[in-house]
Amino acid sequence: MARLVTEWVKVTDDVSIIACASGEVWFHTPGGAKEKVDPFATPMTGVGAMGSTVGLLDGAINLGFAEIEKRLARPDLTLAGYIVALVGAYHTSVHTPQNLRCAANRFNELGRPEVAAYLEERAREETGHDRLALKDLRALGVPGERLVAKFVPEGIKPLCKRFDDLCAQDYPIGCIGYSYCLERIAALKDKTDIEKVRTLCRDGVDATRFLRSHSSLGSEASHVEETIAFVASLPANDRISVVQETYESALIMAEGYNHELLKSEAEMLEEIRQAIGEELPCSRGSVPWDAEERGTRPAA
Repeated sequence: MARLVTEWVKVTDDVSIIACASGEVWFHTPGGAKEKVDPFATPMTGVGAMGSTVGLLDGAINLGFAEIEKRLARPDLTLAGYIVALVGAYHTSVHTPQNLRCAANRFNELGRPEVAAYLEERAREETGHDRLALKDLRALGVPGERLVAKFVPEGIKPLCKRFDDLCAQDYPIGCIGYSYCLERIAALKDKTDIEKVRTLCRDGVDATRFLRSHSSLGSEASHVEETIAFVASLPANDRISVVQETYESALIMAEGYNHELLKSEAEMLEEIRQAIGEELPCSRGSVPWDAEERGTRPAA
């Protein structure tokens, strides 16, 4: 008979996430109960399971995005918006390998070779992803190196700092929760998202290298599955920390991404112009730069 596993993690003062190996997930608030009679006030100590672990991790992301969901910006994709997104992608990936190796070294020092090996493998897999973003920028006719050197989107800065800080901690287990949050969100992107970007590009231009790699068409789905299996194998105190950080990272990610999405087209174009010191070769962010030459410019 399969063992029955229930896991729970308190992620805020008022909310615990509870998940069963069968896949059921719910959010628990103690209400007026005293802490001593709240069955989920005491941290879990048992073993993990795939079904309950994914419930906790995804529940943490959903909870992190819940507060912003009603005011989450959903603008139409534009070329300027995509350029800003690529710059953000560069900055969230450029230091990932070295950060993960730093965390891996610490776990080796702590006598946790299994965690170190997991992080080292992740570092190898993430190496070079920043260059994909630069290639996409160059494909769009943007001086990518100059742009990323001068411009870090405001909404991305807290996310980058969070990862830097997590990997430098004495016990950096939280970096796994951060990574899971970003990979799980990326894995939601599909072929439709990639096609939307292609409509902004001139014929023959491929500016979706980073997006393809960080989508359901790339390696993100397998990374998500591997992370779930690994986290499920960890001791309970580690699983608790990973889930709590997944929630905290989701909060930061939701606020940061929404900050960027709320910008006007003019604001984004001005940020890019200031960074590269010149105007972009387009006057409308939602129109491909060579649209007039292709005879496809929309009617005014």
